[in-house]
Amino acid sequence: MINQRYLNDSMHYIAIASALAGAAFVLNNFLTYIYELPGLYGFLNHFGANFDFPQRDYSLLKVTLGALQSLLYVAALVIPVLIIRKVDEGKRVSSGMNFGAELIVASAFWSVMLIGIADAAISFVRIENLLPSIVGEELALSLGKPAFRGVYVHLPLLLIGVIIGTLRRGIDFIWLASLIVFGELLIVITRFIFSYEQAFMGDLVRFWYAALFLFASAYTLVNDGHVRVDVLYAGFSDRLKSLVNIYGSLILGLPLCWITLTRGLWNESSPFNLALLNFEVTQQGFGMYVKYLMSGFLIIFALAMLFQFANFMIDELNKLEKTSEKPKPASAKVA
Repeated sequence: MINQRYLNDSMHYIAIASALAGAAFVLNNFLTYIYELPGLYGFLNHFGANFDFPQRDYSLLKVTLGALQSLLYVAALVIPVLIIRKVDEGKRVSSGMNFGAELIVASAFWSVMLIGIADAAISFVRIENLLPSIVGEELALSLGKPAFRGVYVHLPLLLIGVIIGTLRRGIDFIWLASLIVFGELLIVITRFIFSYEQAFMGDLVRFWYAALFLFASAYTLVNDGHVRVDVLYAGFSDRLKSLVNIYGSLILGLPLCWITLTRGLWNESSPFNLALLNFEVTQQGFGMYVKYLMSGFLIIFALAMLFQFANFMIDELNKLEKTSEKPKPASAKVA
């Protein structure tokens, strides 16, 4: 019979390793396809492996960076072992996983809010033909190009959002929800009172709503806020509930996140990479240039959910081990 402590440690390891490996996979994806670094496959191919990856002649510096990229995966497998070895009896710490999810979502939240406001403002003055008088003809023409706006407007705002999210680490979904309501109200007022409506107005609401829906999923999971429709779970014992939550996360939750990441980022022609690397936009020329970022929302969703599923599993392991503790005999308590 499998030792229960060993089985629980295995679940703990899978939870942490899956989250850290997911972070390494996403980071390596962008380092590989944006900065043309070797990554794990390119690094191994350089030394004679035969993975399905574009063969390139890398400089010594890039090969070294490729080695560091590969070590990220090694770290994702080793760090959980070090964490589990330090586990005190009956207490597994999940704060690191919760912090990771919070950092990812908070950074994405602030980035989306700043980019939405800035891109909508640019689209508005561009539609009203005010942009040339504000920034000049040449820059106005450049801001009409998705790649230029993405690199010189969206990327700096994205970095600012990451800095704010790192320093603040607060997830103020109420403000994003309020902005969505304000955006919808503005559309109604301008359409029915002033007979004015532009494509960017609907784009802005969809941009923010998609972010709210996907980013809040991880937060809602850890606070048990998702709607449950069941006829069995509510009647389970605490121990059985913990088992359902642990194995449900293992069998359904983690694979869902990994399928989303691997299908979207497996190679340069995968859907998320195609959209992000080519700054994909809608066909409406005067709408917002943020469609490619909405593909990135799914990456944020999957990565944040990996960390929160890991956090969820660790918390449930603590509950499971607590309910499994046998009460001490009365004589032992007296002694």
